[in-house]
Amino acid sequence: MAATIITTEDLKEFKLELLEEIREMFNENRAMVMKKEWLKSTQVMDMLNISPGTLQKFRHNGTLAYTKIGGLIFYEAGQIEKMLSDNLVNNEKLK
Repeated sequence: MAATIITTEDLKEFKLELLEEIREMFNENRAMVMKKEWLKSTQVMDMLNISPGTLQKFRHNGTLAYTKIGGLIFYEAGQIEKMLSDNLVNNEKLK
């Protein structure tokens, strides 16, 4: 096998390339975190197959967080997914 010599200049170039790739990955992840999907009440009711009264109950008892702007109420999609996951019932435990 032939030996390969790595110079200081090679290491500097590698460092710069690595840092640039890390920056790109960080920026991509930040954009994904900052993007939130907001749903209107009707969308949430359709998604969960619930009535307006049930949705109101979820708001009032703190089961589901919401944002109100004027007369419109919005729900974060991630919070709905979290609520569903937190209330998941494992049938194996019931046996």
